[in-house]
Amino acid sequence: MKAIHAGLECGLIGERFSGMDMVSFGPDLQHPHSPEERVHIGSVENFWKLLTVTLKRLADS
Repeated sequence: MKAIHAGLECGLIGERFSGMDMVSFGPDLQHPHSPEERVHIGSVENFWKLLTVTLKRLADS
């Protein structure tokens, strides 16, 4: 995993609710929001697994 600047929604929400802790994560995208947008298919599976495990753990706690 690596940290990069890429969470437009977090930036917009953060402007309205200062001090809120937020995380933005998802699959690997290239050229998002353009006609050349591409997704790395393998990263979609990894993202889905992480999301479902995280939500299950949160629900169980």
